[in-house]
Amino acid sequence: MTEPIQLPPARVLGLETSCDETAAAVLENGRILHSSVVATQMELHAKFGGVFPEVASRQHIRTIYPVVDQALQQAHLSLPDLDAIAVTRGPGLAGSLVVGVNTAKGLALASGLPLVGVNHLEGHIYSAWVYKADEEAPPEPEFPLLALLVSGGHTELNLMTGHIQYRRLGATLDDAAGEAFDKVARLLNLSYPGGPSIQEAAATGDPKAFNFPRARLDNTWNFSFSGLKTAVLRMVRKFESNRKPLPVNDLAASFQAAVVDVLFSKTMMAAQKFNVKNILLAGGVSANQALRETFLSQQLFPVNIPPLDFCTDNAAMVAAAGYYRFAHGHRDPLDLDVLPTWALS
Repeated sequence: MTEPIQLPPARVLGLETSCDETAAAVLENGRILHSSVVATQMELHAKFGGVFPEVASRQHIRTIYPVVDQALQQAHLSLPDLDAIAVTRGPGLAGSLVVGVNTAKGLALASGLPLVGVNHLEGHIYSAWVYKADEEAPPEPEFPLLALLVSGGHTELNLMTGHIQYRRLGATLDDAAGEAFDKVARLLNLSYPGGPSIQEAAATGDPKAFNFPRARLDNTWNFSFSGLKTAVLRMVRKFESNRKPLPVNDLAASFQAAVVDVLFSKTMMAAQKFNVKNILLAGGVSANQALRETFLSQQLFPVNIPPLDFCTDNAAMVAAAGYYRFAHGHRDPLDLDVLPTWALS
């Protein structure tokens, strides 16, 4: 069953601080984006080869209020013009989440606006509904749909039969796809974050140069990338022990092809089994060009993939998910706490 055709109009301020992006956005009716501001910490964490939690939370404290002010100014709105405040409650880094949630609670208390806690993964899914106010509205994803979430911390398949209705079919048993990209990038001496650097290296490599393993995990919708990561490690050590130059581009291309192959084939099998109307691809790894092209090239199912701006962490997606929760009567108390390991379903 799908939700009613008409949902109430509402403007929502979204806040996102689950990891290393401080973001705020104003969204109308769950789709129309009036402003989106993201303060990235990428350069701060690059020297660590990953996100340093204490550094991330301190930087969120410095930037959260200027980011919120900028988002409101860009939207030409103030708090009294809004209908609700949505904030990422989890999953994520506890210290980072606390900054966003406490800011949202303070704004809600001061303004009297309702507070809505949003699951970060739910936000990624709803990024597919967002479009900028000066653009033509794209078609909405149709239910039932299959959502493939691929990010640095999560890789999972969710079946949605309607708004805010999720059934998790499977997830990674070890490394998430984005985590595997980061780890392999380090093996190949490529820069952090690993996704963009591997994509760039793979562009001039041969995806068939190395036959890396695909963990099919028959009779299950789960994923596993640890074996693939280990296979790349062994190949790197083989070249090093033989004192031969490392074919970085071919290794990157072959690794990327293996990840895309598994994500695509398993998603397509699930989409056919559950007879969905749409496939939705979301999360940071959905920015990968090879993955996008592979899904868009098939003809069996319409595919919704957010624009590149909305693939990585942002607050527009939080405002979108928050709107649909708000429209369905969801409200949270002001003693709302963070949930660093909050599962979507």
